[in-house]
Amino acid sequence: MSAPLQVAAVVFVDEVPRMTAFYQALAAMAVVQSDSQHTILEIPGFQLTIHALGSAGHARAAAYPVRGDSFVKICLPVGSIAAARNSAAAHGGEVWDPAKEWDSVERGFRACDGHDPEGNVFQVRQAL
Repeated sequence: MSAPLQVAAVVFVDEVPRMTAFYQALAAMAVVQSDSQHTILEIPGFQLTIHALGSAGHARAAAYPVRGDSFVKICLPVGSIAAARNSAAAHGGEVWDPAKEWDSVERGFRACDGHDPEGNVFQVRQAL
């Protein structure tokens, strides 16, 4: 019998190695499988596929616009928002400043948004 399916998401990107390193460092994700076109990252209960855009994809940009109005935002658990902020910056992204953090006491976490090196907005969540 195969393992149960996990909740998963796919992010389409220009640079698979760079974006793999970003998400792997941001949320302590393990590489499950990798090739030149995609990498599957995993934390307990969630898989994230970093997938290369096809030949009809966007041209690589020197600076990607932050797409805060996209239809999906990935929320990732982290041990420390401050550490995630440092990791994101070291890998070309950003977790917004502490003034933009907020608590969801009833759901048990503190959260802050940020963006990856290609402008995709995400959220990190630290247990209260």
